[in-house]
Amino acid sequence: MATSNPVVLASQNAAPLAEPKALSTVEASKRRAAYKAVEDHFDTSYKYIGIGSGSTVVYVVEAIAAKGREVTSKMVFIPTGDQSKQLIIEAGLPLGSIDALPPVEVGHIKMDGISALNVATGLQDLGLKGKRQSLDVAFDGADEIDEELNCIKGGGACLFQEKLVATAAKKFICVAGNIVLLRELVPKLIAADSRKLQPRLLTKWKTIPIEIAPLAAPTIKRILITLGSPDPTIRQGGSAKAGPVVTDNGMWIIDAPFPPLGLHSDLKHGDHGDGEHGTWEVHNLGRRLKRIVGVLEVGLFHGRNGIQVAAAGEEGGGQKPVAAYFGMENGEVEVRTAKEVHGVKSRP
Repeated sequence: MATSNPVVLASQNAAPLAEPKALSTVEASKRRAAYKAVEDHFDTSYKYIGIGSGSTVVYVVEAIAAKGREVTSKMVFIPTGDQSKQLIIEAGLPLGSIDALPPVEVGHIKMDGISALNVATGLQDLGLKGKRQSLDVAFDGADEIDEELNCIKGGGACLFQEKLVATAAKKFICVAGNIVLLRELVPKLIAADSRKLQPRLLTKWKTIPIEIAPLAAPTIKRILITLGSPDPTIRQGGSAKAGPVVTDNGMWIIDAPFPPLGLHSDLKHGDHGDGEHGTWEVHNLGRRLKRIVGVLEVGLFHGRNGIQVAAAGEEGGGQKPVAAYFGMENGEVEVRTAKEVHGVKSRP
């Protein structure tokens, strides 16, 4: 599997975009990235669209709504949580839900009176074999992205529903907002720092959000410490709420710090990236955390992207984006696309 992604500076190809005068430089760059992502990955033939949460996705919804009601009225928009649900409603877009995606009809049954009675009484089905419609595309943000497009998500406490939507989509598009490129990643560009794009996860964003059952919190904290997380902390509501943050699913969030996560190419001989030598590889840590009893979901989006899932002949999508869009301080939009396109079977 490839370990790097092509860089495309897309400002020269993006549609002209007039910035509202009130927008700061950072917000203007987020807006450009969002509009470019919609320009590249939104098609008027699509039926089901996933909408994530975060400040950048506000501009994704704005760009989609600008297509006009004659386009969007034929679509269904699936939110990842209460924030994105409100964005969809306020933009006047048709609202759906991930659990209401219709099943795919397999074959066709001619309905006569007897067949209708049998269906109504449960003696006969409609030829629906359990496969659900996929989302055509899902747009969402991220807190940090590495050079293989693995992501950390969950800063807004929506990670479970975000992963539900991402893995139901044929392609997940990440719009990550404002960055200044790292000099090491793009040597020809002058840069000093990066906000979202990092060579390895947990470089700037120091913790992994984990959504957990409140009853299991003490046990999970102890297990995280044994796995190498020095100070896992239950996220608090701060001035807005006394006590722990409660997610849309009635769960708590633990923010677990770990050292920067390696890629498979980083592993030295004899080190499997499983924590034994103090190092964790992204996929290995994601799988290990998910196996803890009481964990609903982990804010590491890793493994495969939707193109790989489709090429492997499997249903659904992948956790990783097929493309990530970053608004840069100089006004350009950087696009990173996944090089991993070959079919890869899911790993346990």
